Amino acid sequence: MSKTYKVIYSPQALEDLTEIYEYILFSLQARVAAENQSSRIRKMIRSLDTFPARHSLVEWEPWASMKIYKVPVDNYMIFYRVDEKLSTVSIIRIFCSGRNIEDVIKHTND
Repeated sequence: MSKTYKVIYSPQALEDLTEIYEYILFSLQARVAAENQSSRIRKMIRSLDTFPARHSLVEWEPWASMKIYKVPVDNYMIFYRVDEKLSTVSIIRIFCSGRNIEDVIKHTND
């Protein structure tokens, strides 16, 4: 039987998910698309409760040394960390793939 992990959202990841939903809902005025996109992202995140290390590790610092994983969902990228000792997956951030994510992270950590 495979190991099951508890999935935890960071406050920033929850805010990211809300912003994605609200952008599609209000800026694009597409309620169904907002609900569907949010649902697809949450479904992928829920699936991380088993075999979370199946996705790619981030290759740039500072997240490479922190062993942050990434997984794409449509035009979005989910970033997360796996803690084997605590059997947890922590969702760190959710970004639009079109953004310069490395630059955003570097400026966030300054």
